[in-house]
Amino acid sequence: MPNDRILSYGDALHEALHQEMALDDSVFVLGQGVDDLKGQYGSTLDLHKEYGPDRNFDVPIAEEAITGVAIGAALAGMRPVNVHQRMDFLMVCMNQLVNMAAKYHYMSDGQVRVPMVVRASIGRSWGQGPQHSQAAYPFFMHVPGFRVLAPTTPHDAKGGLIAAIRDNNPVIFIEHRLLYANTGVVPEDPFEIELGKARILRKGKDITLVGVSYTVTDCLRAAGLLALMGIDAEVIDLLSLAPLDSETVLKSAQKTGHLVVVDNTWTLCGAGAEILARLQEDASGIKVKAARMGYAPTACPTTRCLEDAYYPGPVSVAQKAAVLMGADAGDVPTDVERTELEEFKGPF
Repeated sequence: MPNDRILSYGDALHEALHQEMALDDSVFVLGQGVDDLKGQYGSTLDLHKEYGPDRNFDVPIAEEAITGVAIGAALAGMRPVNVHQRMDFLMVCMNQLVNMAAKYHYMSDGQVRVPMVVRASIGRSWGQGPQHSQAAYPFFMHVPGFRVLAPTTPHDAKGGLIAAIRDNNPVIFIEHRLLYANTGVVPEDPFEIELGKARILRKGKDITLVGVSYTVTDCLRAAGLLALMGIDAEVIDLLSLAPLDSETVLKSAQKTGHLVVVDNTWTLCGAGAEILARLQEDASGIKVKAARMGYAPTACPTTRCLEDAYYPGPVSVAQKAAVLMGADAGDVPTDVERTELEEFKGPF
């Protein structure tokens, strides 16, 4: 193993920002609370002390205006990292993002670029409910001009953010709030991951489980439960949603003959729907039994008991996979604690 240094997901993001700000004076961070005592889950902590308040600063609750500032700065040659505490409120600045940031390069015949990163937190946590738990990444996957990343491991959080900052396109960078404290192997030197490439986190031969962001952890735990039944599951972290690496997924599904895609949002028009559509269009002639999972088709609930029923989890993913393979859902073990999480050990 080339590096066994352990960092949390939040600290990996912080190190990526710190290193890129040291390397490139055009990189700066703006967003609500980025200079407060917690620094967006530690990811922006004290950057204003290190690099000055003009390179890491708090902003008013005016998402559309601040996104416009970031776009203007990017057009002027800067590399802004615009931090949004919740992805839900990107809806407030959709005109700036969809009609401006994503299209300037095309509308200018390639004369200008918008090298900005939009960091946005998603997912449930202590009952945040309908307006604070949504994951709207399919909106941005749909629009040409964006790159969309959703790293799961601390390794890919650091390498993904560095790659996003250096990319000349607007990048929507998705962070599930339940991942910030998770730890894993992260190299100390700056590095980039390959945009548009999924990562196989667990090899298997019987069924392919594909996750997005936090649902990757559900897939890994589900794989542990399935292993107790003698079912060997391969687990893929999509990582990049636009470009979408369907080739890796389809190759795995063709090998196993079974596929379950676990979205981190509603299934309608989601990443799972796109993958299953590409699977159907595939001309190889290999038949694959496939299914998709995601949020139930209603607004995100607040109470824990409803959350447990609403969101996919290790047991429900394992049950879906077992049924797809012809087994009984009731035979799936429910003792998730017996499974080992492997997703935060890095790609080594």
